[in-house]
Amino acid sequence: MNEQLANRSNDNIGFHILAFPTSKKGQFILLTVFLMVYLIILIGNILILSLVCLVPQLHTSMYFFLSNLSVLDNFYVSTTLPKLIYITNTGDHAVSYNDCMAQLYFFLFFADTESFLLATMAVDRYVAICLPLHYPLIMSKQVCVLLAFPAWFMAAVNALMLTCFVHGLTFTGWKEVDNFFCDLKAVLTVSSSDTYFLRTFILVDGMFIGAVPMLLILTTYVGIISTIMKIKSSGGRKKTFSSCTSHIIIVVVYYGSALCLYMQYSLEQDKLFAIMFVTLVPMLNPIVYSLRNKDITRAIQRTVKGSKTIPEP
Repeated sequence: MNEQLANRSNDNIGFHILAFPTSKKGQFILLTVFLMVYLIILIGNILILSLVCLVPQLHTSMYFFLSNLSVLDNFYVSTTLPKLIYITNTGDHAVSYNDCMAQLYFFLFFADTESFLLATMAVDRYVAICLPLHYPLIMSKQVCVLLAFPAWFMAAVNALMLTCFVHGLTFTGWKEVDNFFCDLKAVLTVSSSDTYFLRTFILVDGMFIGAVPMLLILTTYVGIISTIMKIKSSGGRKKTFSSCTSHIIIVVVYYGSALCLYMQYSLEQDKLFAIMFVTLVPMLNPIVYSLRNKDITRAIQRTVKGSKTIPEP
């Protein structure tokens, strides 16, 4: 590894992604696992997206946001896993400066969008449960687009801003990045510039990207739980709450893994939490919504049988 870096020392600026150094047997195991996880995520989210597009009964605001999440998750995981699979398979850890900046931008873009989309999905659940009679009117197609577009737009602008800040830092030669992709924290570590101001800004920015959507989610669920508790029937309470459980699971996993990744400073643990952050939510999204959602389950059953309609439960 050191010889490779020495040979590249006179080349342009670049990065050497350490990834997961292991034996040849371990390399094969990791390659198999990464490839299987990537395929599961792609196929699962494509299945969800296809069902929502093909089945008229799923043309509702809830599944509109779920479709956005499925598209996002496939882009999100494709930002990091294919390169990791390539590194594991070939042993070529080199990443050019421009490729690293591109990967950093798209990772930040999709990760931030996920946070905003989860908040919009919480708003959708709030309206559905707390204002059921007005739900079709309030959550019209136009409103859904107006809620989804800012999530993508704000994330794109924020990711561009952070990437530009990192681009303004000084990097010399080829640097070792102790992660399996160009993670923001790992890239800052190898810069020869003073990154104190940028690290402080990133902390404040992270509060906006993470804490504000999370606060909105918590606020909506306070209203949701309050409404559910007013339902006299225990069966009614259970049925109403079950419509939120899939979203709650995704929220807990996403923000839990994000906090583990960005609220600790051990580079040794970064790769473990990073792989969880990158793969868990995209993989759980189709699984959770398929297993816990009767509409999706019926859509799968009827689609397999070749039917174009879904009977009412």
